[in-house]
Amino acid sequence: MNITITPIVTEKATQLTEKQNRYTFRVSPQADKFQIKALVEDLYGVNVTDVNTMVVRSKRKQRYTKGGLIKGTTAQWKKAVVSVAEGQTIDFFSNI
Repeated sequence: MNITITPIVTEKATQLTEKQNRYTFRVSPQADKFQIKALVEDLYGVNVTDVNTMVVRSKRKQRYTKGGLIKGTTAQWKKAVVSVAEGQTIDFFSNI
């Protein structure tokens, strides 16, 4: 199974990182906590102490067009909040 992991860099996620040393990722919906922990440790070389996951539900969207009203939903996705050991950090911007 191929698991994808993408860091989330928003104001709320950055505050969580600065205050509590926790990092937020968008992960594959079929990934479990053990797989997420192993992948973060391999990719970033840190010791993960805790992983919390949540499923972000889809939202209804609609727009008015020349052809009429179009209704649909956004995709459902999974978010993981990863706590790393004291004194360790993850630098998302090192390879830019």
